[in-house]
Amino acid sequence: MKSLKKVAPVKIEMDMVNIAVVGEKMKDHQGISGKLFSSLGTNNINIRAIAQGASERNISIIIDKKNVAKAINTLHESFFEAQVKELNLFVTGVGNVGSKLLEQIDKQTDYLIENLRLKIRVIAISNSRKMLLNDESISLKDWKSQLDKSDIKADRDAFFEHAKKLNLRNSIFIDNTANEVIAKEYARYLNNSIGIVTCNKIAAADELSNYKNLKKISRKYGSPFLFETNVGAGLPIIDTLNNLIASGDQIIKIQAVLSGSLNFVFNNFKKGSSFHDVVLEAQKEGYTEPDPKIDLSGIDVARKILILARESGLSIELDEIQNESFLPQECLDTKNNEEFFESLKKYSGQFDKLVEDADKNNAKLKYVAQLEGGKAKVGVQQVKEGHDFYNLEGSDNIILFYTNRYKDQPLIVKGAGAGADVTASGIFADIIRIGKQ
Repeated sequence: MKSLKKVAPVKIEMDMVNIAVVGEKMKDHQGISGKLFSSLGTNNINIRAIAQGASERNISIIIDKKNVAKAINTLHESFFEAQVKELNLFVTGVGNVGSKLLEQIDKQTDYLIENLRLKIRVIAISNSRKMLLNDESISLKDWKSQLDKSDIKADRDAFFEHAKKLNLRNSIFIDNTANEVIAKEYARYLNNSIGIVTCNKIAAADELSNYKNLKKISRKYGSPFLFETNVGAGLPIIDTLNNLIASGDQIIKIQAVLSGSLNFVFNNFKKGSSFHDVVLEAQKEGYTEPDPKIDLSGIDVARKILILARESGLSIELDEIQNESFLPQECLDTKNNEEFFESLKKYSGQFDKLVEDADKNNAKLKYVAQLEGGKAKVGVQQVKEGHDFYNLEGSDNIILFYTNRYKDQPLIVKGAGAGADVTASGIFADIIRIGKQ
């Protein structure tokens, strides 16, 4: 047999553990082994060897020692507990959106357990200054005071290593920031079977190669990568798009108002009002990014339509999107918010003319994103009565999907598209989506 090379030479592997699942009536129940293997596979626990006794009363597996606690907890959850799935969250960013998310999770704890059989545990929390790192669930009743009292300085590497070392089943990294550096962290989390849920659109709108790489890693390790809130806050826009494509439909055109902040601004900017004051109010209400120039420059909307284009199957880069900015270059070149708001005062006449021209044409101003024929553009448009965008109020978003199935009458998704509450609810929905997988 050796000469035929049918048997590989013996080799010794260290740090392995044998786990046995034993039951008197295992042979009488179908699907036991499938349930065992799928539950471990979902948590990326690699099985090195399998054996089943002739009595069919046990199944033994060999796994890496580092995964033993995770494997045993996963098997107990699958076979012996009350079928309550546990999700372990590592949350970075606890400003407006992050705080609302933790508040919503706390309020829904009992409901999730009783109705969805989900138990959500927050294991670690970080802001830009401090971290709170636990081995068990953090009490969400007083997480703010716990974080304030923490003497652990914020450290991205330490935060990641904590999540990796604990090696908990169903671990999810939650990014509630708009930070480019944090967005660069996603790959190492996904590579270690830690899912990602984020409202930070920088990663999905990054270079195409990075976007594709994150998707590839997510598929390889079965680590969820969800970013529904990248477009439309809590609205199911990406989910609707993915369902259309998965069902065999084809996107012909997308037209959308995707900025709740810009819709708020143009809905409240009337003849005789101050553009500066309206933008300042939008910032105070929490509709804009901390740097409102991100919204008004059009880059935020450009990133959103880019993400939809990529989710539609197109391979395009951000600089390929035509951005018809209405801001003067001097406004775009400002270094901070104080300079930016002063520049809005300086060019008030130019903004007033936008409203005057729209009034002459009996139209309203809307900041519109469009994708058609493989090309995308964003910019201010005059919308006349009768158009689906005309009566869009407040900070609402609206998106029109024209497809092979919805050629004449588009599929419409409409609703609140800005604000901490709705964005947090969208992140929460993605977390629950992972829990139901």
